[in-house]
Amino acid sequence: MHYKVFGRKTGLRVSELALGAGNFGTGWGHGAERDEARRIFDGYLEAGGNFIDTANGYQGGQSEVMLSEFIAAERDRLVIATKYALGTTPAAGISHTGNNRKNMVRAVEESLKRLQIDHIDLFWAHMSDGVTPMEEILRGFDDLVRAGKIHYAGLSNFPAWRIARADLLAEVRGFAPVAAIQVEYSLAERSAEREQLPMVEALGLAATLWSPLGGGFLTGKYRNNDSDNRANKLGVLIHSEKSARETALLDALLAVAAELDASPTHVAIAWLREKARRSTTALIPILGSRTREQLDATLGALQVHMSADQLARLDGASEVAKGVPHQTIASSFAGFSGGQTLDLPIIPVA
Repeated sequence: MHYKVFGRKTGLRVSELALGAGNFGTGWGHGAERDEARRIFDGYLEAGGNFIDTANGYQGGQSEVMLSEFIAAERDRLVIATKYALGTTPAAGISHTGNNRKNMVRAVEESLKRLQIDHIDLFWAHMSDGVTPMEEILRGFDDLVRAGKIHYAGLSNFPAWRIARADLLAEVRGFAPVAAIQVEYSLAERSAEREQLPMVEALGLAATLWSPLGGGFLTGKYRNNDSDNRANKLGVLIHSEKSARETALLDALLAVAAELDASPTHVAIAWLREKARRSTTALIPILGSRTREQLDATLGALQVHMSADQLARLDGASEVAKGVPHQTIASSFAGFSGGQTLDLPIIPVA
């Protein structure tokens, strides 16, 4: 396992793969019991990982409670991230939801108690509620940093324009910076390439990437009609063969895996690692394993190296249209290039 500095806004050191603890617990009816969760946690640390990502609502709070036991003897070597905004359970009520300061402060205190720690290394707003002013979110984060409750703050599942505005507001008002974003990104879901990923490159933010296997789709297991999977038991946050594009993508993935004598899981994660290697900032896939077997299978990607041709085939099969205005810009300049191609570098904003 290699380590990276967590973007250009921090000096924090994190492992190149994070462990997502969304499957720690059974509160959702699909997850890992305590002993299996412990095996996953231990296996991740044995591989050299140090970055654990959870949320107050994962498995109705069970994830944080389980982690409190697991991290107790390892606290100083770990980077612990958790989130607020969606509430712990639906029964908690509307006051326990949203990005507002009231919910933020309450959620921090409750997560600290569940995790049995005195500070959170990275605290995320889990999802934009669409109404709380960014100034309120940033001032709340800044107060928590100054109080020593959290060390860094980030925005998960926020539109790029709100993140970019937050980055500038934090700079000009002297607030604690937005350190990172969290966004879905994989071979199955590449729309973050339109705005979010170019933004983090330019602004120096880190990015943690959730659902790197498309909710299990990229493992190929849904073709086998295996009933013990997220699609059948949880039914959310998954991709499927709903169009010719997904079928072509999975066919290409399976073909490359066969050529490398590797699993589709290995190839999907290795593709992300190659994207991260080419990045000027930190792109960190989050492994959301439900069993130790799944974790071990995923970590095998660290030994997979693809050829340029194999990467190009996967890029082509998974490509998404950039949309407006990106395609308009590209086609307009192409008309004045005399048929020549200009590769433009990403120039980080100072």
